[in-house]
Amino acid sequence: MSITPETETKHHDDVNHVHPHPKKRSVAAFAVGAIAILAVGVAGGAGAMKLTQPKAELAPIVPVAISAMPDDSLTSIKGKVVEIFGNKFIIQDESGRALVETGREGRGGTLVNKDEVVTVQGRFDDGFLHGSYIVHEDGKTNPLGPAGKPPRGPEGGPRGPEGGPHKP
Repeated sequence: MSITPETETKHHDDVNHVHPHPKKRSVAAFAVGAIAILAVGVAGGAGAMKLTQPKAELAPIVPVAISAMPDDSLTSIKGKVVEIFGNKFIIQDESGRALVETGREGRGGTLVNKDEVVTVQGRFDDGFLHGSYIVHEDGKTNPLGPAGKPPRGPEGGPRGPEGGPHKP
């Protein structure tokens, strides 16, 4: 094969054609892979945070009559504290009375005072209100634990301190 100006130009174009070096290709592939893994990690972390955060429960702002609270519902009631029993208290309005459970935050019975008028938001279930918030007349708000049913042990009863069934 003889070298002519046409073949020399063709050979010159083939040699100078830009082909990435194999090492440069692997660095680029690594970078793309690392970015993809990072994106999946960020998305997974955001999803995990969303799942682990407590869900916000919103109760109606306008209190309902105690006698009108439907079972297993988020609600808000307003009335006078008539009795206190540790982390529970009885609230009364013109229509009746309700037992309010305040959870750990109410230990010692110091969240409310007898004869104080309060608004309680929470979930009414099994005959009493599991409080989420107590709003005092001066506007002070006490957030309580999530409004829900207590955790159940393996036999369906409340859990004891070690996570097993509660023993009286």
